[in-house]
Amino acid sequence: MRLKFNQLLILLLIIFITAKGNNKSSQQAKIKKEYYPQLQKEGDNADVFRIIGSYDLNRLDPFLMLDYFKVRLPSGFPDHPHRGFETVTYMLSGQMHHEDFRGNKGILEKGDVQWMTAGKGIVHSEMPGSYDEDSIGFQLWINLKSSDKMIEPKYQEYKSNKFPLYQKDGLKVKVISGNYENVHGIINTNISVKFLDIQYEESNILFKEYIQPNHNCLIFIYQGKIKINDKIYDENAAIIFENYHEERYFEIFSQEKFSKFILLSGRPINEQVFNYGPFVLDSQATLRQAFEDYQLSKNGFEGANNWASQIKDFPQTKKKLVISDL
Repeated sequence: MRLKFNQLLILLLIIFITAKGNNKSSQQAKIKKEYYPQLQKEGDNADVFRIIGSYDLNRLDPFLMLDYFKVRLPSGFPDHPHRGFETVTYMLSGQMHHEDFRGNKGILEKGDVQWMTAGKGIVHSEMPGSYDEDSIGFQLWINLKSSDKMIEPKYQEYKSNKFPLYQKDGLKVKVISGNYENVHGIINTNISVKFLDIQYEESNILFKEYIQPNHNCLIFIYQGKIKINDKIYDENAAIIFENYHEERYFEIFSQEKFSKFILLSGRPINEQVFNYGPFVLDSQATLRQAFEDYQLSKNGFEGANNWASQIKDFPQTKKKLVISDL
């Protein structure tokens, strides 16, 4: 059947649009940096591998800090304040109890996530639940834009079974935020942030990912071995990819059964960072104001000077803790 000229143009246009929509980058992302973080002490004698926020990597905008922690009582993270950013706690095993000065409290267990927006002010405590069992997981700090640093605090806290999974051919991807292969995470983020937990059931399984334009991307191996571009990386390796103005892809093959790593990707905020301890602001003046507000219990820290958590005293209990202890 002969097509008229206008019909042919429309058909070609449809084919072009469809092809463009399905066109993924054929350019591979290069590795910018690779390293093995060193074990250090944090909080009250807790062991952490500091992946971001150390000599190896000071920051990876918008990410301020990333710790891979292993802690049991009497160590922990007793009462301390935050302002100007978000903290994300992702538990791999054990328990982490939390309590804040606004009356929020609870327990995170294996696979659970707490995404806390500190905003203008939170004072809280985070303590493991046992003398005999390690509490293992990740804590991530994400910067907030200057316009969001004084927003009201909020929590997004979910049990492990609430997070969607992508599963195919021996690959399992837990989508905490962002998306993977049209599987979307349940966390609502203030900026563009992807957080994935990737697990292989067998060796020589492929994970392929595309880095969005102008995004920083990091992976950290917490179990097993993987291969990127014919190079094998062992457990506790951190790998940073180059940031490009266009989409790029990378491929990662498992080298052992049950290898696991996390992936973080985020769009940089590109703002000045003034931080000291638990406060992250955008100027020296606002940083000084944060200390004054905390010391005087005002502007978001009302009642902080008269508050002490119950869970900070867990090291004196000498027993495994349960919800009724709260």
